[in-house]
Amino acid sequence: MTETDQETPAAPDLAALEQEGEIAADYIEGLLDIADIDGDIDMDVEGDRAVVSVVDVKGGDLVGAHGETLEALQELTRLAVHRQTGERSRLMLDVAGFREKRRAELSKLGARIAEDVKRSGEPKPLQPMTPFERKVVHDAVAAAGLRSESEGEEPHRYVVVLPA
Repeated sequence: MTETDQETPAAPDLAALEQEGEIAADYIEGLLDIADIDGDIDMDVEGDRAVVSVVDVKGGDLVGAHGETLEALQELTRLAVHRQTGERSRLMLDVAGFREKRRAELSKLGARIAEDVKRSGEPKPLQPMTPFERKVVHDAVAAAGLRSESEGEEPHRYVVVLPA
């Protein structure tokens, strides 16, 4: 296969991602109005996904224990986007910076567990995590030079960090 025969990944369709963000923001705004919760909404595109963030949120717990409410809101929002666009959405929803804080915590966890596995030479299973959380851990483990796999079935799917 020559270099010209190889497929290059398509660049994300910025207009489509912005449209997803608009639809999602409208949907979340409607939910906030119904629940009588004050908050501002920011939209962005990061890589190949739309990101909608509820910031300056006042009243109501939109994150829930371990981010469970946030995960449910994200899925509902993705369904609302799908209903209007007909396309599967990879939209990311964040509330009050929860995902960014969680990403930092999980990156540290992944690096620490990778070091433990390097020292012991033994695989290490972690607690069940959401798909977002598993992705962050997989990335941190890969950055540390090891590999990891997801095992189990939702909602009990978890990461196993493997020795080199």
